[in-house]
Order: sequence, then structure tokens, then C-alpha cells
Amino acid sequence: MSPTPLIEVHPDSPALATAVAGELLTRLADAQVAGGMPQIALTGGTIADAVHHEIARLAPASEVDWTRVGLWWGDERFVAADDPDRNARQARLAFLDAVGVDRAHVHEMPSTGEAVDVDAGAASYAQTLRTHGGGEFEIVMLGIGPDGHVASLFPGFPQLDATGIAVGVTGSPKPPPERISLTFAALNRARSVWFLVSGDGKADAVARALGGADPHEIPAAGVAGHEETVWFLDRPAASQL
Repeated sequence: MSPTPLIEVHPDSPALATAVAGELLTRLADAQVAGGMPQIALTGGTIADAVHHEIARLAPASEVDWTRVGLWWGDERFVAADDPDRNARQARLAFLDAVGVDRAHVHEMPSTGEAVDVDAGAASYAQTLRTHGGGEFEIVMLGIGPDGHVASLFPGFPQLDATGIAVGVTGSPKPPPERISLTFAALNRARSVWFLVSGDGKADAVARALGGADPHEIPAAGVAGHEETVWFLDRPAASQL
């Protein structure tokens, strides 16, 4: 059974972003000192972008060797590689290009130029994760939508019951309509799961997820780290707890 979730409430989204970035750098450095090459799964969205910029700002003073970090994504928009909607592009611009990552360890989900459709892209990413993933993530970072979705696992969608590692998504209620997502099974292969949530529009979903909602209704309730689950919230996001 996963440990009881930890809840950290920060005054506002900038404070939240700074706290998450600092904690991430500490965890990565500690994992490397212990002899590991940590694998982390990134997320997208406004608060993730703020976290990424804070990582870039704080990284020079940290002990992290970015050539020994494996980088993955929990989901991705199935669009062209240079499309501004891509989570990977957002991360590259915010911090990956600045901190000196080894491009061989940056595992982006396939774009429309690399796979014929979302299912082929999902199968390709699953194979990449099997080959290079190391068996589990050190940290999976996730946002949450007002409807409770995480990655591209949406309430009531068949992908919630998918087995395997990655799954194609069509008809997404949030544009663009085609996406690739890790499954619950893959997201849960993590030592730590961090939810990064800002804004009162997410408060109901946060409260329901922490209250033990059915993951088919609030998918965020279906993901937890096997050692730790942390909800990093700003005050508006925590307002219904």
C-alpha cells in the first residue's frame, strides 16, 4: 500500500515553483551520490513551465550532473515536433537547453513526423521506456486538470483501463485531440509522484482526488508513488481541503 499522501501548501504559484525546483535538484543530487542515474517524468502546463524556469535559475548552484539524468514525459501532444503545444518543446526552451542535459538521455514522445498515428507512437515510446527506463522512475511529476485528468488520462475514457506502458488518445476533450500518454501502470512505477497544482479552478479536483475518488471519475486518484506521493499546492488550489 502506498504511504499517506503528503500535502505542501505554498502562498502562491511562484513560491510553489521555487519549492518544487529546489526539492527536485536536491533529490537528483542525492540519487546521483548514491550511485544512481535518476529517471524522471516531466509534465507540461503553466505551473510546470514556472518550475522549469526555476530549475534553470537554481541549477548552477546545485550538485546535479545533468549528463546523468534520464528525462521522460507523462504525456505529449501528437503534433509536429516544432509545434509550440509540445510539452517537450516547452521544457527545452525553459531549462533543458540551459542546464547541459545529454540529448541521448532525453526521451521525447514521437511527433507526427516520427509515427504514423498515436497508437504507433505509443508503441514506440513503450519500447523506448522498456529499453532505457531502468525499471522505475525516481520522480513522476503531474499536473491535474479541473476535471481531474492527469497526463492525457481523461475521466470516462477507455485509456483509463489500458494495460501496458503507453497508449494513444484520440478525441481529447482538451485540444489538440490526439495525444500519447503513459498508462496508470507506467505512472505508478515511481518511487515518488509529485502533483503540481496551482489555482482555485483545480481545487475541487484536488479535494476529490485526496478524498479517495474513483479514478474513472478523477484520474488523479489513480496515481501514487510506492515510497512517496506529494501534493505541491498553492493556497487557491488547496482552498477546498
